[in-house]
Amino acid sequence: MAENDTNRTSRRAVLRAAGTAGAAALAAACSGPAGTHGAASRPSASAPRPAKAISTPAPACVLSTEAGAGPYYVDLDRVRSDITEGLGGVPFRLDLTVVRVSEGCRPLAAAAVDVWHADASGAYSTGRATFLRGTQVTDDAGRCAFRTIVPGWYAGLAPHIHFKVHPDTRSETTSQFFFPEDLLLKVYARQPYARRRAPEHPNQRDSRYRAAGATMTLAASPEGDGYRAAYTVGIA
Repeated sequence: MAENDTNRTSRRAVLRAAGTAGAAALAAACSGPAGTHGAASRPSASAPRPAKAISTPAPACVLSTEAGAGPYYVDLDRVRSDITEGLGGVPFRLDLTVVRVSEGCRPLAAAAVDVWHADASGAYSTGRATFLRGTQVTDDAGRCAFRTIVPGWYAGLAPHIHFKVHPDTRSETTSQFFFPEDLLLKVYARQPYARRRAPEHPNQRDSRYRAAGATMTLAASPEGDGYRAAYTVGIA
């Protein structure tokens, strides 16, 4: 799917097309980026390319822990992979694979995935601003990828990335990803994060992290001057 900031493709239109014409027709009209589990590449100005998988075991096919969307969700409906809008921060690429656990862990094609999170200062886009928000549509293997930055901390909560999976126009699954605390401390020592003094333990002060961190923390690895992580989202 074309992903520049002028793209106004509707997520709802894409899901309607998938429902009426099928995933094959969708793929012909929308060639979205796909992340591969365990692959790593530096976020770039072009669409992420699938990379060779490394020899790591596939994640267990389990239901992802659901969580509330919080007060900052906006139904932006903007299909794009690069959601940074030029904001400063440590680059981060998120490769997702969506599977249907109730159907033998079948990869879910043509599902819309929304992500949104805070900037390096801990602020969300509101009003007419759209930074660090976007949607991608999964390919035939259930994959999609986002280019963003590591989110900043705020309000006593563990830093996180929110996401919603829309298998169709009638249902959704909502949750959030966390980051390893040692990675956060390294990131927050860099600019522009270092303009604020980071908490000594940015995760442990959050009860949501203590409840779900074991299953929803991203296993990020360094890549270039940033990081990259892959995760399999299991929905019912």
